[in-house]
Amino acid sequence: MIEIIKQTAINTINIEAKAIQILTQSINEDFVNAIKTIFQSKGRLIVTGIGKSAIIGQKIVATLNSTGTPSIFMHAADAIHGDLGIVQPEDIVLCISKSGETSEVKVLIPFIKNLGNTIIGIVSNEKSYLAQQANFFLHTPIEQEADPNNLAPTTSTTAQMVMGDALATSLLALKGFTPKDFAKFHPGGTLGKQMYLRVSNLYPNNELPTVYLETPLREIIMEMTTKRLGMTAVLNRENKLVGIITDGDLRRMLTQKAEVAHLLAKDIMSENPKTIDANELAVNALTLMREKSITQLMVLANDKYVGVIHLHDLIREGLV
Repeated sequence: MIEIIKQTAINTINIEAKAIQILTQSINEDFVNAIKTIFQSKGRLIVTGIGKSAIIGQKIVATLNSTGTPSIFMHAADAIHGDLGIVQPEDIVLCISKSGETSEVKVLIPFIKNLGNTIIGIVSNEKSYLAQQANFFLHTPIEQEADPNNLAPTTSTTAQMVMGDALATSLLALKGFTPKDFAKFHPGGTLGKQMYLRVSNLYPNNELPTVYLETPLREIIMEMTTKRLGMTAVLNRENKLVGIITDGDLRRMLTQKAEVAHLLAKDIMSENPKTIDANELAVNALTLMREKSITQLMVLANDKYVGVIHLHDLIREGLV
């Protein structure tokens, strides 16, 4: 049983890997012209298909939208029952089909051609109706499906998805799409937050624990307790940040000194606390915390102490 499982899995990977490698031969003049046409279009890319190809189409739409190419999915069966109204004059239609001969596709294509829209076909069968009728034919040849019966869409859908990724990334390159552009379309995700979320968006949610060089121990403890960050900044008379006192500093002080009642902040603090500018990306704060093995940073704005960013702030935002 174990051998059957392992061998079947390995065969599947090898068959699909071979199909993907062959796919490089399909990056031809039709592919280039299809990319140019989409790039120059003022409309959207309408992606359609049926069955498993429709599912691949939805994934391709998601990839295109997230990389700056406005796209929408239209199911081929629904299209011939009213949804064809989705297609507007300047839109381009990308039709995905293994056989290129399904009845829904054969009914749909003439209507799209009558509307005057450009058709791009992703098809495995180069002699099919779709391949012959498309303005641009993107060939996804396969020798066999990966399942032992050569029936379930496996290799064919993998090839379709890879061709869709090739379309999306080629368009991305032409657009000069940057990480900042990517963040615009992913504001709620971790990747987006890494590109736009700044320290200034987070530190105002925290208290501003502050003591001065001459602040006595009792007041230090009260400040740290009420502000609930496990630390406090230490300022000099000019309100410049000169040190930090953490829970750890207090514990070390209690183990090292017999008399503590007379101690002041300057006797306990650690000098040169780690800081970060308020305008820095939050992900940079995380990197600095990891490098220094600490859980908080003093936040500065124009060299003035304005707050604290804590590891918990970054965890809440999903950056950790």
